[in-house]
Amino acid sequence: MKKREKLAIIHKYYPNAISTIDSVNKLIDFIENDLDLEPTKLMLADSICSDDVNSIQYPTRTQEFLGPFKMGGLDGFPFTGLTGMGAFASHVPDDGAVFIYYGPHIGITKTGIIGEIHRLGQSKNSGCCGAAKGALNKLFNDQIVEGNITEMDYQMNTIEQILFRQKNRIINAKIPFFEATEVIYEAIDERINELVENTVYNCKYIILMGAILINSDSDIGSFTMTKRFDIIDLQKNTTRNLLHLYE
Repeated sequence: MKKREKLAIIHKYYPNAISTIDSVNKLIDFIENDLDLEPTKLMLADSICSDDVNSIQYPTRTQEFLGPFKMGGLDGFPFTGLTGMGAFASHVPDDGAVFIYYGPHIGITKTGIIGEIHRLGQSKNSGCCGAAKGALNKLFNDQIVEGNITEMDYQMNTIEQILFRQKNRIINAKIPFFEATEVIYEAIDERINELVENTVYNCKYIILMGAILINSDSDIGSFTMTKRFDIIDLQKNTTRNLLHLYE
């Protein structure tokens, strides 16, 4: 299948999505040309789902960066918290930058089914994100108890509570799974902002890329729908919104 054919499937749901490798290539061009930094001066932290498909489909060119530091648990929520962010911040080159790529993921099969992918070696499709899909099913079946977060299933319970707080918005949406993913993105974005504001960085820049990571079947690959691209200059104390570079 040609690249334009793959993108046509994804663009039915995410019109501005590009392949994840193109997203990484754009980033490297930007840090080299605009920030005058080499990739080895950039420390990557990702807050994406721990699903194995993300390791399989994440571009190998990110290995040019330092890291990655893994902040995310189920569906990308930054469960390592303030301690994780602080640890990551202390690993960055003094004359370099931090790059935080974060957001939930969602599956779209090559036949256009949202919330599923066909994984290598399997005879049937499986959920993606499985945790979000499970939480959404519990939401529709009134099985989520407000405020219930257990030690045994802390991460899943947290995802459930995020959806529960936006129950009416989700269940009344045209595509509830799409809307649930948007809700989770907003919760992750809010938490990332809180963590960044409460962390000290001894480097030049903080690069924040918030996105929906879109997985597809094993022979299609992954795509990125960028929702935020901010450059914080720590020396000048300024923030640039450069989302137009990905639109």
